[in-house]
Amino acid sequence: MEIEKGSVRLECLEGDITRQGDIDAVVNAANAYLRSGGGVAGAIHRAAGPELEKVCRPLSPIKPGEAVITPAFNLPNRYVIHCLGPVYGVDKPEGGILFRCYSNALKLAEKHRISSVAFPAISTGIFGFPMEKAARVAFAAILSMVPELLSVTSIRFVLYNKESLEVHESVLAEMANS
Repeated sequence: MEIEKGSVRLECLEGDITRQGDIDAVVNAANAYLRSGGGVAGAIHRAAGPELEKVCRPLSPIKPGEAVITPAFNLPNRYVIHCLGPVYGVDKPEGGILFRCYSNALKLAEKHRISSVAFPAISTGIFGFPMEKAARVAFAAILSMVPELLSVTSIRFVLYNKESLEVHESVLAEMANS
């Protein structure tokens, strides 16, 4: 699924975030210490190689809602934007923190003149954020940023399974038309 909002193309697809060779920056659903782990963070660190963890050390720890940027090393992208999402039921207010993740990632992309960004569904794995609620927050943040985006012209959500893709497509279609 793909839609246009202003000068920005938003799309959702099922796939592997580490294999988005046509994207300038991928977003890592990071942990506070920006280390390898499970899920998206583990996949990104494995694909990028050990240099990623070395360059992340002096940038950590980060707080929920914050974002930092690094080179992508062995990934097919130029950059990795690391965001620490909220742990659902622990970090409050979850929605506000998640909103800041997406907007802070896009602000970093603008600062570095990045034209395309791929996001995972931040906080929906081990951090337990309900998928539909997370998608609503994510698209609310992104759609609120569209008028400010000058460099970013393409935003992609890369979802790890068909169910996640269907939720994101449904929410995006609803929110983009309202």
